[in-house]
Amino acid sequence: MSKAKVVILGAGYAGLRALKSLQNKRLDVEITLVNKNDYHYESTYLHEVASGAHEPERITYKIMDVVDTKQTTFIQDTVVVVNKDEKTVQLEKNGAIPFDYLIFALGFESESFGIKGVDEFGLPMVDIPTSVAVDKHLREQFAKYNETKDESYLSVVVCGAGFTSIEYLGELTLQMPKLVKQYNVPADKIQLICIEAMPTLLPMFDAKLSEYGINKLKERGVKFLIGTPIKELKADSVIYEEAGELKSVKAKTIVWTTGVRGSSIVAASGFEQRRNRVMVENDLTAPGYPDIFIIGDCSAVMDNATNRPYPPTAQIALKQGIAAADNLESKLKGTAIKPFTFSALGTVCSIGNTEAIGEVMGHNLKGYPASVMKKVIGDRSLMQTGGMKIVAKKGRFDFYR
Repeated sequence: MSKAKVVILGAGYAGLRALKSLQNKRLDVEITLVNKNDYHYESTYLHEVASGAHEPERITYKIMDVVDTKQTTFIQDTVVVVNKDEKTVQLEKNGAIPFDYLIFALGFESESFGIKGVDEFGLPMVDIPTSVAVDKHLREQFAKYNETKDESYLSVVVCGAGFTSIEYLGELTLQMPKLVKQYNVPADKIQLICIEAMPTLLPMFDAKLSEYGINKLKERGVKFLIGTPIKELKADSVIYEEAGELKSVKAKTIVWTTGVRGSSIVAASGFEQRRNRVMVENDLTAPGYPDIFIIGDCSAVMDNATNRPYPPTAQIALKQGIAAADNLESKLKGTAIKPFTFSALGTVCSIGNTEAIGEVMGHNLKGYPASVMKKVIGDRSLMQTGGMKIVAKKGRFDFYR
């Protein structure tokens, strides 16, 4: 009797955690992991690459460092579509590969919300290449200022004020003195503007915590425009609405961090979805497809307390990876599956290497203690996806600065 074929799509937090869990179980199965890159990246630290604080190597490690070649075959390729009824995955280079069980964990993409000019002029920050591109673009604009003396080259607009936006601004403000010196530009001419459609900033935190974090950024020169929905992006400006009137701000660097959606492969494969997220069954499988697990950013799990899906975070993705592996094992052995449950341990948002705000296990943290907790959480995620060797190589132990 041939071994069951298990295919995992994606090597983000959810996919790698599922892989490690399955490998630890030593099941009599053939595991295939598919990912377009040969590395895993910590998406919660992309802002450090985009701001120029760190090189990409700081937040990446090789997938093969996690793969047990006795159990798992790694294929570096791009997924084209999942043929869910035929139980095959079509890859760009390797053609169709069959599966008995599929773990779909392809991650997220930038969400434009249909706003004109976003795809042409907005700089997303969703993976290593796009984050590197943000840093490269900003540096090119600063260099051009000395040729033109056009102050719009020193203007940076961040669209959206979610976690990614705030963390990027927090790190960028700390990097700005280095950029000013390197490109010999006037610090007093630099504009850092954040535009947000919602009337409040960081509403997921206690009001005093949010105020602390936002005030820190304001002290560093960030200007916030809230309750001002963006209507259009142009090559060198952002059009927004304020009190029913259209206004614009000039900027040569426009960073687009208003939100994300799941992988476009979800819709292309014909799953019932909203913003490329599938409302999964309580065992994390796709409705009508008990052999296909969907986890991470492509899944939606209802929070009964709020009657809304849980936000797609690394924390829930890691737990889904474990749960999917456990339920896949139960299906193989014919034992009862366990409904997925989730209780968030807390949330931390950095505003620089030694500054953060957070709510962890019912406690509010701010400043240096919160920044330490952010690094502890990051190291814990590294442990869950990569293991002790990866933590030793890539862990964040600079708690003192």
